Amino acid sequence: MTPRASLPERLDALLRRVPDFPSPGIVFRDITPLLADPTTFREVIDAMVTPWRDARITHVVGVESRGFLFGVPIALAMDAAFVPVRKPGKLPHAVVRETYALEYGTDALEMHADALAADARVLVVDDVLATGGTARAAARLVARAGATVAGFAFLLELPALGGRAVLEPQLVHVQLSA
Repeated sequence: MTPRASLPERLDALLRRVPDFPSPGIVFRDITPLLADPTTFREVIDAMVTPWRDARITHVVGVESRGFLFGVPIALAMDAAFVPVRKPGKLPHAVVRETYALEYGTDALEMHADALAADARVLVVDDVLATGGTARAAARLVARAGATVAGFAFLLELPALGGRAVLEPQLVHVQLSA
């Protein structure tokens, strides 16, 4: 009998690499094959929850848009509330906005102004940790609400881009490094 591949090996096999998307020189990691495999997807969610099981997480902040795909099931597994953090103009109620730098320009994220109470303990979730700018902006939104960032959970890290260094590295958990 052949031993079953490890979760990181199966996850790596399910992340389709798409060269030159969305622009030349970028190798995009397409997660749709993972989403089509319910067994592995469930195992990934369980693995992303495990390091935070005892962290008293009250809210999971999912960063648009692929962070929603992981954040919602993680929130359900942790019996925590889910808070979407979106690109500007997508939320229907009063928002707080955080602008952050990109390699060529700026972008912004928004969160409902009443999404978090000061006593909230938040896990920030996204699919990929690259430069860390998006996750750091989400963490600043959490801090502006007076809440505490208890940690960051990512499916994949691109270590060459240095994102972990701009976050609090001890609070970062990643399933797979590329």
